[in-house]
Amino acid sequence: MPPLTPTLRERVEHTIRFLAVDAVQRANSGHPGAPMGLARAVFQLWDAHLRFDPGDPVWPLRDRFVLSNGHASMLLYALLHLYEYALTLDDIASFRRLHSKTPGHPEHCLTPGVEVTTGPLGQGFANGVGMALAARATRARFAAGADGPGNHFVYGVVSDGDLMEGISAEAASLAGHWRLGNLIYLYDDNRITIDGPTPLCFSENVPMRFEAQGWHVQSIDGEDVAGLDAALAAARAETGRPSLVCTRTVIGRGSAVAGMSKAHGAPLGADNVRQAKQAAGWPTDGELHVPDDVRAFFAGRAAAKRAARRERDAQLSTWRREQPTAAAAWDAARARHVPDDLEARLAEGRDGVADATRNHGAVMLERLADAAPYLLGGSADLAGSNAPPILKGRGTIGDTSGGADFYAGTNVHFGVREHAMGAITNGIALDGTLRPYCGTFLIFSDYLRPSLRLAALMGVPSLFVFTHDSIYLGEDGPTHQPIEQLDALRAIPNLPVFRPADGVETAAVYAWIARHTTGPALVALSRQKLPALVRTSAFRLADVARGAYAVRDPANPKVVLVASGSEVSLACDAAEKLHAESVPARVVSLPCLELFLAQPETWRHALIPADGPPVVAIEAARGQSLHALAGARGLVYGIDRFGASAPYTDLAEYFGFTPDRVCARVLEHLQALKA
Repeated sequence: MPPLTPTLRERVEHTIRFLAVDAVQRANSGHPGAPMGLARAVFQLWDAHLRFDPGDPVWPLRDRFVLSNGHASMLLYALLHLYEYALTLDDIASFRRLHSKTPGHPEHCLTPGVEVTTGPLGQGFANGVGMALAARATRARFAAGADGPGNHFVYGVVSDGDLMEGISAEAASLAGHWRLGNLIYLYDDNRITIDGPTPLCFSENVPMRFEAQGWHVQSIDGEDVAGLDAALAAARAETGRPSLVCTRTVIGRGSAVAGMSKAHGAPLGADNVRQAKQAAGWPTDGELHVPDDVRAFFAGRAAAKRAARRERDAQLSTWRREQPTAAAAWDAARARHVPDDLEARLAEGRDGVADATRNHGAVMLERLADAAPYLLGGSADLAGSNAPPILKGRGTIGDTSGGADFYAGTNVHFGVREHAMGAITNGIALDGTLRPYCGTFLIFSDYLRPSLRLAALMGVPSLFVFTHDSIYLGEDGPTHQPIEQLDALRAIPNLPVFRPADGVETAAVYAWIARHTTGPALVALSRQKLPALVRTSAFRLADVARGAYAVRDPANPKVVLVASGSEVSLACDAAEKLHAESVPARVVSLPCLELFLAQPETWRHALIPADGPPVVAIEAARGQSLHALAGARGLVYGIDRFGASAPYTDLAEYFGFTPDRVCARVLEHLQALKA
């Protein structure tokens, strides 16, 4: 490996810059300016400070790197390629092309070495906070000293745009409150946005803002390598506060548009590329050039990173020998182990119990924490409303009473910060050890919808628990009563939305989620007490995992009533009324539309016929997502307006969600079909 002389350093930095410039130019799309400005600082961070193994991107003891300003993706791709991750020069050449490993913004699980999907600004910032919390919690639960897991750092780069987004203020507040000394961000202070200089819209004092939130703040010149090294060393030494290193850079450094908004979100153009290369003494007769000495340098550095990994693994082996119980527990957590009889454990004693499903859900989380003791989560200041609850006897992050470790608890108080809560939860999941959950009222799912969407896009096993799932929350009125939320959430790909109808279904739902480790899940639970379902048709707990099943199934039904959650018992009562009118009705509980639609078509149509008895779907909400089940001859019995403030029994009467009203409407619909 050649020594990193000033001349070679300059060639390394130019290689990074022009890989980004050339890839953007080839794609005729992208953001070259930030990679050009950040090349020196981020190369130094990776080379001298970041712990990783290019041959094993998911090595659990690695430091994490979050590029929150994901538009600068070519900076990350260039580094991954040069450090010998499984990302070739052909992959770089395919930047922003269909099916390439180098999409416009970094995507988790697509590109080796990309820790998190970033793009929506501020999300990566908050994800990194979750990663740092997960590391501290992992260390507190499993490690004894520095040899065990959780002793890594989370580094990242954040931009002006990240800091303008409100989610970063929420997440930074929590990071300071939680004393996350293992979180270190470089703030790319280039003072440029797409529309022009940041003073157009951003004039706050960033260092003072972060100091007020409990951060350790330093400021450096982004071209000062010694200053950066000193700042990062000081940040690691500051164990009780997260660190922000304000890094002054020049966007588009070395080009004709340096320091200008033109460098942000568009190719430099052929003439500007040529001029920039000429000024740097770089070859102009080709593209994606990696000099031999630069290639040799990175080969040596990759080997050094792998050697450092072996040393760290040796320390971990010592910890395993000295702490075999903790090591076994950590391995079980990493494997997401659950007992074979989990369904039975969760369902025990729930049959025949009339209660709100939020209360059933609280029992499920308690039991799940016993069966799989690697949960970490909480609510946005609504634990008292069971959204989700405080798990008894399991401690709280930040509570050191009785000499407890600050990070040893299971419960997390997120405060009224729904947006950051969702993204932090995803960050915990991305760390790979603890299984996170969070929640609030269903109406406030709108506040964390970007995080729900990204959890589904990344396929991380985050659990989102929402209560107060319908107009039946009552007196708080239409501002708090979800109408369109269930439909909007069901529209997100790869996000199973569960709405259980009683304690048995709730147990089966939580068991399915505990075993599902390749994506998120969402549970919507009732505030009001629900009766235990009386199932007159054959039933197994496993039926819930198919998304739908028959609760009542008389011979030769003339109508099929489909419902979820609190409306299933309503459908059963309406079926009794219809029976008195000589109209036998099959009642189908639909705890999860997505799982149902994934079943074989013949089975689905046997349960909810596409051509046969008409289907009436009942939902105390908009119900738009159920029209496909009802079909042309069916009916969606829902609500086409916002709610109202009143006791829930009055709302049921007013909106027509009573057995008599449902029965009458079904009979009216059947009569109309005959006409």
